[in-house]
Amino acid sequence: MKTSPSLERWSPVILLIIVLLLWQAAVMIFQIPDYIFPGPWQIGSQFSEFSGPLFEAAWKTFWVTLLGFGISIVVGVLLGFLIGSSRLAYTAIYPLMVAFNAVPKAAVVPILVVWFGIGLGPGVLTAFLISFFPITVNIATGLATLEPELEDVLRVLGAKRWDVLIKVGLPRSLPFFYGSLKVAITLAFVGTVLAEMTAGDSGIGYLMQTAGSQQRLPLAFAGLVLIGAMAMAMYELFSWVERHTTAWAHRGSHAA
Repeated sequence: MKTSPSLERWSPVILLIIVLLLWQAAVMIFQIPDYIFPGPWQIGSQFSEFSGPLFEAAWKTFWVTLLGFGISIVVGVLLGFLIGSSRLAYTAIYPLMVAFNAVPKAAVVPILVVWFGIGLGPGVLTAFLISFFPITVNIATGLATLEPELEDVLRVLGAKRWDVLIKVGLPRSLPFFYGSLKVAITLAFVGTVLAEMTAGDSGIGYLMQTAGSQQRLPLAFAGLVLIGAMAMAMYELFSWVERHTTAWAHRGSHAA
C-alpha cells in the first residue's frame, strides 16, 4: 500500500502527539500522583520552571558524550580495520572483545572513580567503553565480508592487499560504519548518564539522581526527555550524512 510523502514525513510527529495525549489522559483518569508517574503537562511545567539548570546540565552531558564518542570512533575504526583485515587478528582479538563487551558497565564505573576520581574522567571513559564495540564490529564486518571474486579480480589487475583494503574495503564499509555510529551515539549517552548518576558532580545524570532522591519525578522525567532529544538529534545527523555520502548503497530503497 502506497502512502503519501507528506504523511510519511509527519508520521513521527503525529504518533508522538497521540502518545502524549494518551499518556496525559491516563494520568488524569487514574489520578496518578506526580511523585509516582508524572504526565506530560507536569513535565513541561518543569521545563518552564527549571529551563536554565536543565539546559546547563544537558550541555555538560552533551559535550562529555561527544568527547567519549570521538575517542570511540578513532579506536573503533583502527581496531575494526585490524580485525577485519587479518584472519589472525580476528581469531585472537574478537573473542576477547565480546567478553569485555559483556561486562556490565555499571560495574566498571566504581573502578574508574578510584582511578580518575569524581568528575569528567569516568563520564568520558564510560561513554567510550560502551560505544566503541559496535563501531569495531561493523568496520570489521565490512572488511571481512568483501566478496572473494571481487578481490580476485583486483589482484589480477595488479592491486596489492593494502590497495584492496583502502580503495575498496573501506568505502564498502561506509554503510556499516554509519549504521554503527547511529547505534553507538545512543549508547554513548547511556554511558555518560550512568557515570554521572554514579560518580558525577554535574550533568543530566547527576540532576536526575538528585531529583529522584527528592521524589521530584517530573524534573527527573524532564532530564530523560532531554537525553532522548539529544540522542535523536545526533541519530538524525548521522542519517543525513549517510544519505549524502553513501547514496550508492541505498539506491534500491530510494527507488522503492
